Amino acid sequence: MPRLDSVSISAEAMPNSKQLPPTTIPLLLAKDRQTLDSDASATIDRVETETICLDYDLAIVGGGIIGNTLAVALQNSGLRVVSIESQAQSVSIAKNRAYVLSMLSGQIFEGMGIWNQILPLVTQFSQIQISDADYAGVVKMYPQDLGTETLGYAASHEVLLTALQSKLQTAANITTMCPAQVVGVDYTETGAEITIETPDTATPIKIRASLVIAADGAKSSLRERAGIETTGWNYWQSCITATIKPEKHHQNVAYERFWYAGPIGVLPLADGRCQVVWTVPHQQAEQLQHLPTSEFLQELEHCTGGLLGKLELDSQRWLFPVKLMQSKQYTAPRLALIGDAAHCCHPVAGQGMNLGIRDAAALAEILVAAHQAGEDIGSDSVLQRYTNWRKPENWVILAFTDFLDRMFSNRIFPLVIVRRFGLLLLDRIPVFKYLALRLMTGLAGRIPQVAKSISQ
Repeated sequence: MPRLDSVSISAEAMPNSKQLPPTTIPLLLAKDRQTLDSDASATIDRVETETICLDYDLAIVGGGIIGNTLAVALQNSGLRVVSIESQAQSVSIAKNRAYVLSMLSGQIFEGMGIWNQILPLVTQFSQIQISDADYAGVVKMYPQDLGTETLGYAASHEVLLTALQSKLQTAANITTMCPAQVVGVDYTETGAEITIETPDTATPIKIRASLVIAADGAKSSLRERAGIETTGWNYWQSCITATIKPEKHHQNVAYERFWYAGPIGVLPLADGRCQVVWTVPHQQAEQLQHLPTSEFLQELEHCTGGLLGKLELDSQRWLFPVKLMQSKQYTAPRLALIGDAAHCCHPVAGQGMNLGIRDAAALAEILVAAHQAGEDIGSDSVLQRYTNWRKPENWVILAFTDFLDRMFSNRIFPLVIVRRFGLLLLDRIPVFKYLALRLMTGLAGRIPQVAKSISQ
């Protein structure tokens, strides 16, 4: 049965009830909760005085791309999973954003069985161009530099989340609850109890699980409730994102153009449009956001070097501050952090979303192996394996993106000379291109099992 934009629960999760065929039923909740007939497409009427308690092995808080990637990776795992999202699906899917999708992320989605739905709706990079402000030299990277058929992809938020949500509709062991707001979490030695409120319930619902996953973003309330500290800093920059229609077709080329104020990335989209990710100091970002459209486009045409000809604005201009953040711990008793809840990096080179996808794939692999071995999936020893795998790899990317931004976002003459000499070496020495592309595409680190059969 399809998921609805209302709270939905799996009948097999209901306590004091017969085991039902794995299905999804709308949570209408009721005065009299009876034992449900196993052949019925049952609904639960409104409960006025009784709190509902539901038992799962794993609770994922956050039903965005990263949280849903973990949920889909756990399909057919034998684990009972509940995904809790505060927004209705129709709202969460409507975000007007596009992301760089690395080759490894594509392989992970292929291994999860959703790549065939995604691939026709994304753009494959036939070339990546890297340049430094008004310097004439341009580094051009091609798939043959890596020995692959592509260098990566540009995918819209809607395409990715739609594919993940569609897959969850057919996953018998996964329950989706949305919209549902987490209002409390209590941890014990053996598990956690999450209290949620929904528009359809008169009383809170209690979710009991062996492990809670925080996939609730950079301002994670679960991370804060658990007292997990973070390290990092806010950059002096903010990021402007917008969709444009270029006069010239993008020819599937992705551009990373560094300017003294900050980098600007141009991602080719499948419908001929482009996503612009433009990083500049805070005050300048606010000015760009509020400039008349004609003046904004004039500035953008200058900063892109006229590569795409005249530009037309095709969306709002969104602004968000840029920061580097790394959680001091990726786990706490009965809790694990993934995606932006665990770390954030500078948007240069488009690595952020891909780190979260790899977090989800790695954690799923560890949890499935632990479950099959009869281990407690929420134990410290199991969660430590996740930290050992992902935290060092994420540090490498956080440091890499920070280095790129600081090295190129300045006019310090010695650094200008050094970085332009570096671009020259990158362009002339094939092994440097190969190593850089391995890092940028995600292929330099440990490959999750779900992607191994695809990459070999």
